[in-house]
Amino acid sequence: FNAGALPVPITLISQQTVGPSLGRESLDRSIIAGLYGFLAVMIFMILWYRIPGVIAVLALLFYVSLVLLVFRMIPVTLTVAGIAGFILSIGMAVDANVLIFERLKEELRSGKTLAGGLEEGFRRAWSSIRDSNITSLITCAILYWFGSSIIQGFALTLAIGILASMLSAIWVTRIFLRAISGTGFDKRIFFFLSGLNRS
Repeated sequence: FNAGALPVPITLISQQTVGPSLGRESLDRSIIAGLYGFLAVMIFMILWYRIPGVIAVLALLFYVSLVLLVFRMIPVTLTVAGIAGFILSIGMAVDANVLIFERLKEELRSGKTLAGGLEEGFRRAWSSIRDSNITSLITCAILYWFGSSIIQGFALTLAIGILASMLSAIWVTRIFLRAISGTGFDKRIFFFLSGLNRS
């Protein structure tokens, strides 16, 4: 029964007891911090990217709904670490939209139409989004396999969020942008993306 045990004494260095009220307070603060962060991201995306920013916000709302639905179906118990993983995945979802919109800016600067720049922008941004998300998923797998229960919760929620963010950025955002590409915005590029000056 003692196979592999080391012949060294065990010394208790510190011990802490966390009551239910303190745990609930930490959970509530994490949720509030996540809501504030999500609101700040929404405001930034709308102010900087304008119409695409509004579309990105709609895609993020779809993303959040999808992730919470998956959490409900599995089910996933949201601890503080799990909420942290979920919030981090929201940032990665925003990052995918930023990559797409910046690529779109480059195509519009080169003189392409909104529809043509949209398709090329998505094509050029996809490789960066794919590679960054795959490496993150590999990290999540390692954390889940070798980590403790707290780390496993973080890795699981982050992995689910990453998969959902790829769906929302590539599928939902693309559908919305395609839907408005033929509505006259081709002639109002300045109102479509801020910080864009055609050469």
